[in-house]
Amino acid sequence: MAIPQKLTYTEADYYALPEDVRAELIDGQIYYQAAPSRIHQRLLGKIHQRIANYIDSKSGSCEVYPAPFAVKLWEDRKTIVEPDISVICDPSKLTDQGCTGAPDWIIEIVSPGNSSHDYIRKLNLYADAGAQEYWIVNPINHTVLVYHLEESKFEVSSYTFQEKIKVNIYDDLWINFQEVTL
Repeated sequence: MAIPQKLTYTEADYYALPEDVRAELIDGQIYYQAAPSRIHQRLLGKIHQRIANYIDSKSGSCEVYPAPFAVKLWEDRKTIVEPDISVICDPSKLTDQGCTGAPDWIIEIVSPGNSSHDYIRKLNLYADAGAQEYWIVNPINHTVLVYHLEESKFEVSSYTFQEKIKVNIYDDLWINFQEVTL
């Protein structure tokens, strides 16, 4: 008896999804996402605002984008993710559809139904793609894991929402989670 083959999706399939469908394409598989909670969106907005204000105050060349924002991590793999927040400092990576290549800094805000997606699957994707920094913000546990690329591997530090956290891609940016929490 023949074994059924798993369907592999392409970039064209991803972009053909209706605009109201939240999904990511990872190694040819579509992963659908539920609508984020109000707490998730509030955190996303506050963190995005802090980063955007910092970049503007420094007249910086980096750009910050909140989800939904398509990030095609590699040219030759069927992987397009939508990080909650993406900071891109190389303008040549920006396209009309989003970003091609790893953002310099990625922030994911954990939702109860997809925590392994952010803690395992995306951590490995972002490390392999060469992201300089990856934060996993957990509004339920009030924790932030900061992964910072050191040479060829991520170093991790753990924080709580009671702390100010240094952004490693900048010399003088700190995110004070007491100011961005609910």
